[in-house]
Amino acid sequence: MYDAIVVGARCAGAPTAMLLARAGHRVLLVDRAEFPSDTLSTHAIHAPGIAALRRWGLLDAVLATGCPPIDVYSFDFGLFTLRGTPRPCDGSSAAYAPRRYLLDAILVEAAAAAGAEVREHFSVSDLVVEDGAVVGVRGHDETGAAVTERARVVVGADGRNSRVALLAGAQAYAEKPRQQYAYYTYWQDLPVDTFATYIRPDRGWGAFRTNDDLTLLVLGWPYAEAAAYKADVEGNYLATLELAPEFAERVRSATRVAPFLGGAVPNFLRTPFGPGWVLVGDAGLTMDPITAQGMTDAFFDAERCAAALDRVFRGETPFEQAMAAVQQERDVRVRPMWEFTSDMAALAPPPPELAGLLFAAQGDQAAMDGFASVIAGTLGPAEFFAGAATPA
Repeated sequence: MYDAIVVGARCAGAPTAMLLARAGHRVLLVDRAEFPSDTLSTHAIHAPGIAALRRWGLLDAVLATGCPPIDVYSFDFGLFTLRGTPRPCDGSSAAYAPRRYLLDAILVEAAAAAGAEVREHFSVSDLVVEDGAVVGVRGHDETGAAVTERARVVVGADGRNSRVALLAGAQAYAEKPRQQYAYYTYWQDLPVDTFATYIRPDRGWGAFRTNDDLTLLVLGWPYAEAAAYKADVEGNYLATLELAPEFAERVRSATRVAPFLGGAVPNFLRTPFGPGWVLVGDAGLTMDPITAQGMTDAFFDAERCAAALDRVFRGETPFEQAMAAVQQERDVRVRPMWEFTSDMAALAPPPPELAGLLFAAQGDQAAMDGFASVIAGTLGPAEFFAGAATPA
């Protein structure tokens, strides 16, 4: 019997398994995929997430992949541009956007090195429930054989369409509909020196550097126009870039080296625990990718969840008390950004008061750094806008 079975071995599950194994607990980490492998992703890890990688001793391995730092954030609103450096977290402001086939392999290898048992090509079909509590999983291994494994806790780290959440009956208590439909691809010879965001009426896109001297460029339309966007992805994608002619010219001089990938996500917070089960990462919290919070939030969840379960397994704190505290901490930290991100993802013109605040920030380096800090997660939206609205 394991202390924990972690379902999903990417950026939420692998760190959770790693941290629990490092604490001396017996952990089984399973995933349908084989690693290294790619997955749909926003890529960017903001400074708080980079700080977590540093604490875990994994940042050097990520940097060794050749992924370049992103030190400056820029926001082009058409009539004006804000360009700033976020407030640091643990001494660093830099973000990184590693390819997921590289990052996830590093995380899985770290979990295995810590002592977690890793099983790839393992699909979970059901939860084992006894006396109203989850006590394990049923699934199939790489040969297709039926397997049942038992644990004190099952951790669902299997994404926004989490099977663990579905089978456990996890309820959403905050929901917003899909706001935008986005596609991304990779470009060669497309120079970008910032975490670059472009906002235009009913359109938005972002670009930043990743591994292999490539630039990821993601472009979104309102979800109501998804069918029209999908009817000619490449044509609509390229035509939209003409709303920023100088940037469009740079793209015309670049070379697309990958197919278009994309979709839309709902926005929700789910109750992240119940008798014998826990959710981490997108399984318990999903927001639109326009602010690229997903991986940073996953690392936060993994760290807090593993620390709480360690106390539970050692008999120091009752399960429900420990996990309720994790949920409360998560919601206090993330709810303002969740609301802010949903508003941005609508791709609608900002209200006049907000537009005025952003316009007034141009040329004011402290204000521009503050707005960059909001996106990076090192300054809360309410704190920034309260300060921006206060005369100097």
